[in-house]
Amino acid sequence: MTKAGALGILRARLAGHAFRDLPPHERRRAAVLVPLFCLGGELHLLLTKRTDTVEYHKGQISFPGGRHEEGDADLLATALRETYEEIGLLPQAVEVLGRLDEIETVGSGFAVTPFVGLVPNPAGLRPNRGEIEEMIELPLAAFMDPANLRIERIVREGREMEVLFYTCSDHVVWGATARIVRGLTALIADRAEGPP
Repeated sequence: MTKAGALGILRARLAGHAFRDLPPHERRRAAVLVPLFCLGGELHLLLTKRTDTVEYHKGQISFPGGRHEEGDADLLATALRETYEEIGLLPQAVEVLGRLDEIETVGSGFAVTPFVGLVPNPAGLRPNRGEIEEMIELPLAAFMDPANLRIERIVREGREMEVLFYTCSDHVVWGATARIVRGLTALIADRAEGPP
């Protein structure tokens, strides 16, 4: 799918998306930015690999973001602030397209709200080396290909759940980040997803 086609579909679907939040809960709130940018006529996702010294999700591939703080006006402000702190992307450089369904992280106990944003080419960004080991650019089309998705069923904390694994290039995207990606690709493909 061309960049213009995918972006047009995504804009329209996000505008009409009735996002879902988790049922009432005691989890800590967090927000992430799902950054999309254009490269070679295709939409790409910008992801980060976290260092082994951060408090949560050590060494995992994730979207930039983090915990909601008292000074944040709302969860979008959280996502933009954390993105700036982690990779140096200025909030005003992000064209926010909309938000996706809230999801939970099983191990760390967060409720995460993802916001989708169109961003400039990330070539000049400088990640915070205390938090981010690497920035990873992957074509959105790779996540749309079902051959790159593996699903495992596990039992954790007494309940059965799916764990998703996307393998793209030499990278494996899994867990909460993979569920956010699946929500994004389902929206573009207009597939109904189950409860968050």
